[in-house]
Order: sequence, then structure tokens, then C-alpha cells
Amino acid sequence: MTPHQLLEFAWGLANSEQSFLWIIRPDLVAGGSTILPFEFVSQTKNRGMLASWCPQEQVLSHQSIGGFLTYCGWNSESICGGVPMICWPFFADQTTNCRYSCTHWGIGTEIDNNVKRDEVEKLVRGLIEGHKGKEIKSKAMMWKKKAEEATTSVAHLFSILTTW
Repeated sequence: MTPHQLLEFAWGLANSEQSFLWIIRPDLVAGGSTILPFEFVSQTKNRGMLASWCPQEQVLSHQSIGGFLTYCGWNSESICGGVPMICWPFFADQTTNCRYSCTHWGIGTEIDNNVKRDEVEKLVRGLIEGHKGKEIKSKAMMWKKKAEEATTSVAHLFSILTTW
């Protein structure tokens, strides 16, 4: 992420007026600082939480999480949590994962690599409050159920095999 992209994400998130948890790793910005403007922190202090790390699986399984910005690795934590995604792929399998998440499975929406605060605001609001966001959430919950069924079946099969 560039320093400019960090600021565009920050102001888009602030302008969306949604509550958020934003994990900003110290190495997030290539060749730049991860320090956000005082105005951003001040404007979002009552609805935003910033941290440098979190237990991602636990956070994504919490019922209050309405969406997740992801580079589109495997996405399994989002799927298992039933969490809709804003997909921001960079390379390799991430673009394929994004295409499946957004087009085939309907559990995400893609943001352009040339990040603009207006688009961030629109996507965040749409995911949390909009009709399309509700559809995406419904599909994410369907995939969560499928993941639970698949892992339950595998666990059951494993227990049969180990007792045999």
C-alpha cells in the first residue's frame, strides 16, 4: 500500500460514518509511514478502533463484523465467519480468488486498485447499509453454513477413520 492509498482508505472510511476496526500493521505502507492524520483520528474516535494486530479468526467470527477489506488470499476466515468482503487483490491467486468471491459466489465486491476515498465510502456504506450489501451478507451466511457442513463432515469422517 502506498501512503496515498492509506489516506484514501482512511478518509473513505471516515466519510462512510460506519463503525470500524482497522488493523494497520507497521509494514503496511511500502516506503512510508503508517501514521494517520490527527483530523482522521479525531473525526473517528467514537466509532473507530485502530490496532497493529488482532486475532483475525476471532474478530471475523464476531457477529458485529459487517465487512472485511481483504487482499483475497484464501478468504477462508471470511467465509467461515459469514463476513462479506471488499476485495483488493494485487497479484497471483488473489485476482482469481477475488473473481470467485465477487462474481461466482457473490460474497464480495471489488475495489479498484487506484483507490479513491469516494469509492471506499460508497463500498463501505453499500456493504453495511445497502440492498446489495444485504444480498452479499445473505450469500456469505450461506457459504458459512456450507463451510460448517463440510468441516463437520470431515471431522466426522476423521473420527470414524481413527476409531476403525
